Amino acid sequence: MKKLLYSLILALLPILVQAQFDGEFVKPRTGKFLLQNATVVTVTKGNIENGSVLIENGKILAVGKNIQANDAEVIDCSGQFIYPGMMDAGSRLGLVEVNSLPETQDYAEIGQVTPNMQALVAVNPNSVAIPVTRVSGVTTTLAVPSGGLFPGTAALINLNGYTPDQMYAGFKGVVLNFPSSARRSTWDRRSDEDIKKEAEAAQKTLNEIWGRAETYHQLQKAKAELQYYPEMEQLSKVVAGELPLLVEVNAATDILSAIEWIQSKNAKAILMGVAEGWRVADKIAAAGLPVIVGPMLSIPTRQSDRYDAAYTNPGKMAKAGVKVVIRSNDAENTRNLPFNAGFAAAYGMGKEEALKAITINAAEVFGVADKMGSIEVGKDATLFVSTGDPFETKSQILHVFIDGYRVPMSSRHIKLYQEFLERSPGLEKN
Repeated sequence: MKKLLYSLILALLPILVQAQFDGEFVKPRTGKFLLQNATVVTVTKGNIENGSVLIENGKILAVGKNIQANDAEVIDCSGQFIYPGMMDAGSRLGLVEVNSLPETQDYAEIGQVTPNMQALVAVNPNSVAIPVTRVSGVTTTLAVPSGGLFPGTAALINLNGYTPDQMYAGFKGVVLNFPSSARRSTWDRRSDEDIKKEAEAAQKTLNEIWGRAETYHQLQKAKAELQYYPEMEQLSKVVAGELPLLVEVNAATDILSAIEWIQSKNAKAILMGVAEGWRVADKIAAAGLPVIVGPMLSIPTRQSDRYDAAYTNPGKMAKAGVKVVIRSNDAENTRNLPFNAGFAAAYGMGKEEALKAITINAAEVFGVADKMGSIEVGKDATLFVSTGDPFETKSQILHVFIDGYRVPMSSRHIKLYQEFLERSPGLEKN
C-alpha cells in the first residue's frame, strides 16, 4: 500500500509543480480572445503592422486591422509580435523525462523490427519538460522512437492535453534507420572490409523485411486469411502508401543509397537527420524528397569539414530546391528549437526560410498545413506572442495559445527563477 501511495505521489508531482503560479491554481483555458495592436507574422501572407487576431472555439476567426469583438477578452500586444506556433520535427519530448535515467525512458522497444510500436501511447502528457518547452513558443513536436531497424511509429503532438489522444495533431510515420556504410564515429576501429560486410548484411535484412511486407499487403488485397502479424500489418500500410517512411540517414553515400532504395520501392518517404545533405543537395532535390534536418548545434561529421558544416547544411539544401524542416532531436532541450533555426538563419538560410522550416514547411511535410503552420483564418489557433524575433535569446514569449487554449506561462524553470530571484531570508556574508 505504501509503495502504491508513493508511486501516486511521484506521478502527481509534475502536475503539482506546474499548477501553482502566482498563488493560484491556473489551467489552460479556452474562450474568445482578441489579440490587438501587434505585428502579425503570418508566414504565408506577409506581416501585418498594427494588426489583430481573433480567436474562438479553437480557431482563428479573423486576421487583419481594426477587428472588433465586444464579447472577447482583449489582450493588448502593442509593440509585440504574433507568430504561428513553432513545430519541432523530431524530438523525444514526452518519451523521456531525464536522459540519464533509464527508468524515465520510453522511446525504444526490444528487437530490430517493431514498426507497430506507437510512440503516441508512450507520451507522458504530464512531463515537466512540456511546460518548459511550450513557454518558449514551441507548441508542436514529433515524438520519435529510436533503436533497431524499424523502431516504431512517430506521432505529431500538440503540447497541451490530459491524454496522448487529446494531444495528437494528425500525423504518423514509420521510422526506418537506414543501414549505414559509414563509420559510427572517430573511435570506430572496424576495418573497411568489416564495415562493408555489415552494411551489406543490414541492407539484405531490410530488403527481406520489405519483401515480406509487400507479400503481406498482396495477401490483404486478396482478402486471404492471415495470422496475427502486427509488424507486417503496420509495414503493409507503408507499402500501400497510407503511411510515410521517416528515413533516418546521415552520411552522403548513405543518403544516395537511401534515395535509390526509396525510388526502387516507390515508397512515400521523408529523409531525417541528413547531416551531410549539403554534399548531395542536388540529388535530394531531383528526387523530390523533403528533409528533416538537425540538430544545428552540432559538430561537423568529418574532421576535414569546416566548423560551420552543420550550421550551413539546411541553407545549402534549401538553395538547391529541397524543402527543409528543422528539428532539435532532443527531449530535455526541445525549447532550443528556435535557436537551432537561428543558427540556420545566420549561416545562409535567412530568417524567412528558417522560420518556414519550423512552421509552414513542417506543416506541409506532415500534411497538416490546413490546420497549422501559419496565421490564417480557419486554421487552429496555435500561436504565440513575443517581444521580438524568437530566434533572439533576448526575446520574451508573453502568451501562448494551443488549439485556442491560452496556456499558463509557467514552468519548473520559471518557478525556480522566481523562487531564487529575491530570497527571503537572504544570504549575508559573515
